[in-house]
Amino acid sequence: MNQVLKNKKQKIKMVVIGGGTGLPVLLTQLKKHDVDLTAIVTVADDGGSSGIIRNHVNIIPPGDIRNCLIALSDLPTIYKDIFQYRFDSKDDFFSGHAIGNLVITAIADMRGSVFEAVKLLSTMMAVNGKIYAAAEEPLTLIAEFVDGTVVRGESKIAKSRKTIDRVYVKPLDEEKEAHAAREVINSIEEADIILIGPGSLYTSILPNLMISDLGQAVLRAKAEVVYICNIMTQLGETENFSDADHVRVLHKHMQQKFINTVLVNTERVPDAVLNQQADEEYLLQVTHDFQALREEGCRVISADYLDMKNGGVYHDGSKVATEVMNLITNMPISYKYKP
Repeated sequence: MNQVLKNKKQKIKMVVIGGGTGLPVLLTQLKKHDVDLTAIVTVADDGGSSGIIRNHVNIIPPGDIRNCLIALSDLPTIYKDIFQYRFDSKDDFFSGHAIGNLVITAIADMRGSVFEAVKLLSTMMAVNGKIYAAAEEPLTLIAEFVDGTVVRGESKIAKSRKTIDRVYVKPLDEEKEAHAAREVINSIEEADIILIGPGSLYTSILPNLMISDLGQAVLRAKAEVVYICNIMTQLGETENFSDADHVRVLHKHMQQKFINTVLVNTERVPDAVLNQQADEEYLLQVTHDFQALREEGCRVISADYLDMKNGGVYHDGSKVATEVMNLITNMPISYKYKP
């Protein structure tokens, strides 16, 4: 490792932006490394237990935050399992709800905000890092399709099976603009490296970046910005996409080429798995266009990041975390430690 890194006491400040199932997989592995880790989590989820709680209590959806708390917690497994337990009851109220979602909601009600709830739970659960909701109020994800139609609600977008032109977010009162918390902006401005993804492009990643002050903070950041590209395309979102198409969409939405480095999986997904997902979340493997990525101003790091488990296709969090740490080691000193 670079001698400067050995001698420097200050930890690398790493910010991870995303949501869905990919974010906690990566956080679980990154916390094993000696970094100052912050997770910024989407608040536009309106499906499942989170959506029901959001609609009844007018609170940001707790599901992704719950999973990040578990990912960064150093508690024994039995306590994590309790927090993650999802009721399998036929009771109209409890059915499908995770205990952790109810706990987050209750403490938010006690303390007056989800921010305070997560702060308290982070202490109680021995969380190794910081977790921030991207905004302190629930947001509606809105998609405009190339045919001019508009759909409101994250859970409805993919079901429309139309080509998306752009997405954006609005508070429940659409006359207002969405804003990120000051702590979110500060963490981005102070970051040495910003990881975006892995996660659904339109419904897990862009909902964060479309919060205007959050997105602008990413554009202003002096950090290395790394996009962890999805391994598979998704029905109703990124059908027929290459890795370069993912980056083009990000750059189009932000109106600036801001991704410095892209991590791309090049390991082949077995044919038996392709287009066999019961929930129809996946379609085919993302194709590669390294020349187009370079034209977007990106450095490309390609390797085997594939993890096949439970019949599904995932990023191997350990491999990705190791790659990120290798990237940090080789970053210019100006990225690593600013005066």
